Amino acid sequence: PRPGTVAGPVRRGTPVCCILGASFGTRNLGVSALASSTVASILSSFPDARVFFLDYGKSPATHLVKHVDGVATVELVNLRFSWKLHLRNNIARLLATALVLKLAPSKNLREWLVRRNPYLKQIAEADIIGSLAGGDSFSDIYGLRRFFYVALPQLLVLFLDKPLMLLPQTFGPFNGLVTRKIAGFILRNAEQVYARDRESLDEIRPLMGLSRSQPVFSPDMAFLLEPVPPIGQPGWLKNNRQNTPLVGFNVSGLLYAGGYTRNNMFGLKADYKWLVQRTIDHFIVQMGARVVLVPHVFGDAGDLESDTAAGAAICRELGDRYDGRLQMISEEYDQHEMKYLIGQCDFFIGSRMHACIAALSQGVPAVGLAYSRKFLGVLRSIGVENLVVDLRECGAGKISKLIDDAYLSREKIQSDLADRMPAVRQTVEKLFARVVSERKGLLRLKEKQPSPAPV
Repeated sequence: PRPGTVAGPVRRGTPVCCILGASFGTRNLGVSALASSTVASILSSFPDARVFFLDYGKSPATHLVKHVDGVATVELVNLRFSWKLHLRNNIARLLATALVLKLAPSKNLREWLVRRNPYLKQIAEADIIGSLAGGDSFSDIYGLRRFFYVALPQLLVLFLDKPLMLLPQTFGPFNGLVTRKIAGFILRNAEQVYARDRESLDEIRPLMGLSRSQPVFSPDMAFLLEPVPPIGQPGWLKNNRQNTPLVGFNVSGLLYAGGYTRNNMFGLKADYKWLVQRTIDHFIVQMGARVVLVPHVFGDAGDLESDTAAGAAICRELGDRYDGRLQMISEEYDQHEMKYLIGQCDFFIGSRMHACIAALSQGVPAVGLAYSRKFLGVLRSIGVENLVVDLRECGAGKISKLIDDAYLSREKIQSDLADRMPAVRQTVEKLFARVVSERKGLLRLKEKQPSPAPV
């Protein structure tokens, strides 16, 4: 639809949309893919919406976000997660202010006080507020610090009596009493809750009880991400030998390092480093393929999260063995460009879930090497749960067999994906139109003369 019209509900004004837990500053392309796709979903239903991110950062920023109809300007309203309580945008200070404002004797006084704080004012003026929590960070599996990092902005929205949507994500597990209490409060008071896998629905239903809404399934937002060719074709792709299958391999720097504790933090059955090297050797020597290492989290040497650091170490150790048939993407492409490059592969193996989504959403058969339940839930949602290999349960022999079976069935998988992906993409694209249509109180806009209907 052209500006001034929407697909779905009749718009009564230009909506202001605030997104929590989305960022382009992490160097994690999965988080960036979620952010871009959420903006695209909003603009597909509200082409003239103003969208901004409310997230942590030392300074405000402006991002240019690509989507199917062009490029959108999205501002970052920056919060601080810091002990420096004198900062006006310190999340703890803002929370305390919001709680104190609840004691204001009149609504008018409260609204006047909110407008005096530029950060609270931005939240107060938003019509739609949605939280992504990085996709899988609304949990205590990564520690209490990460949990509070994503939970506090959500609490701030609720303390300001603003409607909060929890966008499609993995919820839980919540193992601690404190985290369960806080998560339960947020879930029960959210205007709408979307989970990207059925396991998350089972996790949160007991915490929600008789809340204002019941959780609903919706696919991961990143299925909507647009692939964009990079400027100039990379040499490893341009020089691909004819009839030689190209296998993309995303190696997780975090798993390669043994997790944050460096001692197999996630309890994998097989040694991950050995598994990676064995898989590369198998595809090049036994299957006659070329392998390109595809990072999805960038970082410097010594950074535990860095896929590029892990890939560089692999190339140093193995690179001379295979006569140029093992290569690595070393340039730091954005999420759109990396998705395009992943789409040039004939087969894909990934330890980062959104790297696998980038492949599957383009019809590229992909095996997910899982270290948490989020892989199984998300891939089951599109009917390819058989492409998940749980590294916590499978030994080396079973892992290799499952990967080989998928590789040999890649044409059938590709055909199945071609049938399924259009419906998945359309569901994500129309999420915000559907939300506003179903939740009439969510979009509280000032009346204005409706735009003429499209001809």
